[in-house]
Amino acid sequence: MKISKKDVRNAWMGAAAALLMSSACAATNSAVAAPAAAMPAAQMSAATLSGAQQVPANPSVASGKSTIMIGSDKTLTGAIEVMGMTPTMAHIHEAAKGANGPVIVPFAKTGESTFAPAPGVKLTDAQYASYLAGKLYINVHSAAYPGGEIRLQLTPAK
Repeated sequence: MKISKKDVRNAWMGAAAALLMSSACAATNSAVAAPAAAMPAAQMSAATLSGAQQVPANPSVASGKSTIMIGSDKTLTGAIEVMGMTPTMAHIHEAAKGANGPVIVPFAKTGESTFAPAPGVKLTDAQYASYLAGKLYINVHSAAYPGGEIRLQLTPAK
């Protein structure tokens, strides 16, 4: 599957817009709370990937940042950017923190150090339930660490 520069640009622009919107929402001091059963339109997992989060942990000094978002419709958007390594592939796996699991969503390499999900890719109901339970993680591989060099456990926004 080939991803165009326009698709990548749109993914980055969407991630940036979501970040700006989430920052603006966090900055407001609203006394009105959403009903407990309501799900946000998109759930953000903006965080840092590291070798310390790998299973088993490794001494890599590489790092990465994720702007992967999982919408309430189960659509994945955003991107991953890595530093200090030469990545070979990246994807989402299904397993709890401290465990390894199977690949469920491969990411396309969009640049020397960037990856993104294919446009329109969605989690299944079971995968989304795993996400809500904290049982999905992003893993980026390299030749030096073929089993995964850096990792980030995905957690839903609260």
